[in-house]
Amino acid sequence: MSETVGFIGLGIMGLGMARNLLQADFDLCVWNRTASRMDELVTAGASAAGSPAEIASRCDIIIVCVSDTPDVQAVILGENGVIHGARSGALVIDTSTISPRATREISARLAQSELHMLDAPISGGSEGAARGTLSIMVGGESAQVERAMPAFRAMGEKITHVGGTGSGQMVKLVNQILVVGNALAMCEALLFAQAGNLDLEKTLAAVSGGAAGSWMLSMRGPQILERDWRPGFTIDLQQKDVRLALAAADELGVPAPITSMAFHYYRALQAQGLGDEGNHALIKAMERLAGIEVRASQ
Repeated sequence: MSETVGFIGLGIMGLGMARNLLQADFDLCVWNRTASRMDELVTAGASAAGSPAEIASRCDIIIVCVSDTPDVQAVILGENGVIHGARSGALVIDTSTISPRATREISARLAQSELHMLDAPISGGSEGAARGTLSIMVGGESAQVERAMPAFRAMGEKITHVGGTGSGQMVKLVNQILVVGNALAMCEALLFAQAGNLDLEKTLAAVSGGAAGSWMLSMRGPQILERDWRPGFTIDLQQKDVRLALAAADELGVPAPITSMAFHYYRALQAQGLGDEGNHALIKAMERLAGIEVRASQ
């Protein structure tokens, strides 16, 4: 008999993930702070809860996908949080990207109530969430990872158990350092190509399949050429992850100059009110420095 699953947080990533759990025939209960976002899933067969505690009282596995460390702390440990409704032996899976240190603290609090936790941050953008092709980086006990695998397989394509509690979050920060580094290189290269009067669509086609190719270039490069700033992942969320990476790097005493550069570009864009745009709008900060606008050939 499959375990009942609760899902907390139906934002840009969580909604697609919850849909895929429903399509995989999980008995699903959902909660979101803005209640109207539950309507689509309830129509499709999910049940709705009035609070994270209520979800926890009804479910064996509770998946969390919210924006930042304080949000995770609130829905798990706060008033009407998961810890106040969960049954002994329940498993909490946090797919958010948050502080590794806070993850270990939350896990310890849950363990005092005989509850299990996995940190399982995700990568792949809203497209991956919708298609069920996310990469999932999992930290925690092996037995709980095995228990969670049916749910992970409904939401993701590459599931990797990377170590103990907090390791999933650390690997996700490695991922985000690479993401913003790729984004910076992509934006710099496209500015260079634009200044050189190249056909940018042909240029992208020429370089995407070789050693310079990347997910960022293939997925977000065409959006930049079309001036399409719809988010697979917003600037605000990307900047939150960059802050987490820089804080962890500071704790470790590791230099992070590329990540720091991305932080300052993103902060400039946030100051201009662009935080809701896709993270590939990073190029707008570079364009203003160069006095050049990148776009597809007309």
